[in-house]
Amino acid sequence: MFRVEDLKFSYGKKDILKGVNFEIDASDVISILGPNGCGKTTLLKLLLGFLKLSSGEIYFEGKAISTIKTKSFFQRVAYTPQIHEGAFGYLVKDVVLMGRMPYKSIFSNFNEADKKIAMQALETLGIEHLRDEIYTTLSGGQRQLVLIARALAQQADIFIMDEPVNGLDFGNQYKLLNKIKELSKNNLTFIKTSHYPDHVFFVSNKAIFLNKGEILDKGDPNVIIRKENIEKVYQLKSEVTSINNRKICVAI
Repeated sequence: MFRVEDLKFSYGKKDILKGVNFEIDASDVISILGPNGCGKTTLLKLLLGFLKLSSGEIYFEGKAISTIKTKSFFQRVAYTPQIHEGAFGYLVKDVVLMGRMPYKSIFSNFNEADKKIAMQALETLGIEHLRDEIYTTLSGGQRQLVLIARALAQQADIFIMDEPVNGLDFGNQYKLLNKIKELSKNNLTFIKTSHYPDHVFFVSNKAIFLNKGEILDKGDPNVIIRKENIEKVYQLKSEVTSINNRKICVAI
């Protein structure tokens, strides 16, 4: 669905990403790992078209994203940012309804069909009981689920997520990861950044290690998340082990 070829990006004279290449297929759950400042969020913004490439190209279903109309692109691709407080006290149902905006003109209003799609998104995530709650009063985990519901209402099939578990407690982290796993079985694709190798083992079928703006390794998490790569990227000695047939990464 996405193909990235020799992507380079600089802020002024500072190189942020250098010669990045990878592909993303339908139903992938791909996690981008790396230390702070390595270019993870910048890479997401480039995939979304929020930033202009210095060189290289990003293709979406065979077409350069620079040639695709913004409205049609965002009918397919949804962005869920890191948890935020929100500037206004919108009701949850209104936040989710905003997912219908790529289908509306500047002068059109949301209709009953839009409202039905928004309610279906809430029901899919099991949070329809929150529809009349004020978004800013919700817990971090609930707010993140609302943002995913907004993306579902957008009827996107690709979700680009910047550190989706950031700020969530342990229980809500795994509830959200389970929901991503469940939705990926319905032919939805997830591209997300992560700081947690354990989460990547749990939810992802592909991973990318970014280090100093370059791809150190990419592929099956069970292959590339190993102690040598952890030490190169995080300057941390570790061991990868298994508990109840599930891999985890432990610092030593």
